[in-house]
Amino acid sequence: MPSDERPDREIPYDTLYEAKEYYWGKKPSSSCEKLLEIFGPIEGRPKLLDLGCGEGRNAIHLAKHGFEATGLDKSRNGLKKTLELASSVGLEVKTILGDIKDCRLASGWDVIFSTGTIHYLPPEMREERFAHFKEVTVGGGVHAISVFVKKPFIPRAPDGNSAAPSFRSGELLGYYWDWEILFCTEEIFDCNSGGEPHKHAVNRVVARKV
Repeated sequence: MPSDERPDREIPYDTLYEAKEYYWGKKPSSSCEKLLEIFGPIEGRPKLLDLGCGEGRNAIHLAKHGFEATGLDKSRNGLKKTLELASSVGLEVKTILGDIKDCRLASGWDVIFSTGTIHYLPPEMREERFAHFKEVTVGGGVHAISVFVKKPFIPRAPDGNSAAPSFRSGELLGYYWDWEILFCTEEIFDCNSGGEPHKHAVNRVVARKV
């Protein structure tokens, strides 16, 4: 079956995370480095929430660089591996079992980070969810968010997920019209998740609440 004719399917990540191997690997996303570059010297253990942390690779990397990191995910297996990986490198990372579609967060986050997860929000939920995430962020706090964007010339990924409707170019930026935009880019990158090489288009935004 040609790659652009693959049937829709929902990926059971909790099942994938049962494996001993790390589905996404242990190397952090490039979005982590961009956040660290923009955030500057880290003092006082700022509180960071990784929305959709999966198996913890990004939350752990950011904890290593001085954040008080918490990972939120609806996969118990993913959170279990997050704690195991953090312990194996001598770091403490907190976890929250929850779904980005309906979680109600306490206020006080200095940073909300997410990569490869926010596009799981159905379009009709996005305005309310972004408003909530922005509301629970402290003044001067930062969001570093990346989402897949749909491009007609890029075939569906072999492990494409019907539960993750991609954003349109520029859509993510629109949710931060009232924040200071520190970084915004759209790029195409090579991916090997699922064991078959493919490409994704991704939009990355880093914004500050003022």
